[in-house]
Amino acid sequence: MLVSTNQMLIDAQKGGYAVPAFNIHNLETIQVVVDTANEMKSPVILAATPSTVKYAGIEYLIKMVETASDKYDIPIAFHLDHHEDVEDIKKAIKLGCKSVMIDASHHSFEENIKIVKEIVNFAHRYNVTVEAELGKLVGQEDDLIVDESQSSYTDPKMAKEFVEKTGVDSLAIAIGTAHGLYKSEPKLDYKRLEDIKKLVKIPLVLHGASGVPFDSVRRTIEDGICKVNIATELKIPFATSLKEFFAMNPNETDPRKYLIPAKEAMKKVVIDKITMCKSSDRG
Repeated sequence: MLVSTNQMLIDAQKGGYAVPAFNIHNLETIQVVVDTANEMKSPVILAATPSTVKYAGIEYLIKMVETASDKYDIPIAFHLDHHEDVEDIKKAIKLGCKSVMIDASHHSFEENIKIVKEIVNFAHRYNVTVEAELGKLVGQEDDLIVDESQSSYTDPKMAKEFVEKTGVDSLAIAIGTAHGLYKSEPKLDYKRLEDIKKLVKIPLVLHGASGVPFDSVRRTIEDGICKVNIATELKIPFATSLKEFFAMNPNETDPRKYLIPAKEAMKKVVIDKITMCKSSDRG
């Protein structure tokens, strides 16, 4: 049975670590993440963007993650990541999804509150955890694109008001990270994170962690981040391995042969990120 991220993140908040949230796309990526998390005894969140849901189908994704959850004893959550369509979120909740993110960060502050509150009121009737975002991250994640001119950092006082008015369970904040790969090392606003942590008591989420140095992410966790999102860094080794395999074996047609090395390459990143989040032996 799927679990919500609520207790997961509260435990992380109390324990001084973060739960890694890995973006998955298909059976193979789900297997890599849950098998590795189980080996390391780490709680884990499997996140699906709108384009992943469109590609794989929400019913397939939920059933695959339910199977993984039944197989292992570690806490495993399936989470909708950066979803904007209210009706799609409600549909997923009715199908059994226990953790959702409603991203209305591109709206005005007042409209963001209104949309998030609607989802919170609906989701909490089903014991579903809701994440929202205040502030905008530059870059691209699947079909979501935010230009640098549209980026904005999260204001601590507005974060406090936002949480109080929406009743949201966790909050993704903008402190200098971005979606996709970085052209140069990101400069994170740790002071802003500390100020938000003083005013906001719910778990805080770091998006755009792919490519952020190991020690930088560790510091954000020390300063209050309880959930770290990883997407791009997982896709690169998987795709690179496939390209290398076909360059050496151009006539191979058996997916079981070319997907195995791709999964192994991806596994190395999952191990590194679980270690970075200090979540091993917490499951």
